[in-house]
Amino acid sequence: MQPTHQSQEKTLVIIKPDGIQRNLVGEILSRYERIGLKLVAMKMMVATPELVRNHYTLDAGWFKATGEKSINAFIDKGMEPPTHNPIELAENVLGKLVTYMTSGPIIVMVWQGAHVVKIVRKIIGGTEPLTSDVGTIRGDYVLDSYELSSNDGRCVRNLVHASGSVSEANNEIKHWFTDNEIMDYKLIGDIVLYGV
Repeated sequence: MQPTHQSQEKTLVIIKPDGIQRNLVGEILSRYERIGLKLVAMKMMVATPELVRNHYTLDAGWFKATGEKSINAFIDKGMEPPTHNPIELAENVLGKLVTYMTSGPIIVMVWQGAHVVKIVRKIIGGTEPLTSDVGTIRGDYVLDSYELSSNDGRCVRNLVHASGSVSEANNEIKHWFTDNEIMDYKLIGDIVLYGV
């Protein structure tokens, strides 16, 4: 059996409620299109708390990894974490994420292309907008920070979610889309990008 071409790699992207409220949907979509990625699925919805909670906990190690990342982010900023228990901190983060992600409509998408997971993450920028590079979506359009969100008792508003790895993308895509919702079609650009 011949291996699937790298151009078939897919990732999940969610434009969060703040991205929609700030009218940045077109700008976000155009960043992916201009680099040569192909949109193969998209829907707009208001997510249920269960759908969001299950999304973030598809990976059994999410609580530990998120809690440790959050603790380190506080420490790196010279701030005291609310707790040093990673599971407890991650549960708190998850509650805030559920509130945030269900506060209004979201747009859930599947993008396809070679190295799409890494490319989309590069275009988005780091999780904290304050420290994201200029030229990234978060670096160009968001002024939020861990400190501000912590002081306000909410999660960081950073416009977009994107899968962190190919395996994570595969799980997240299955969580949000059925197979028949994902389009298989050709673009002229496919020939230009991947033709031999």
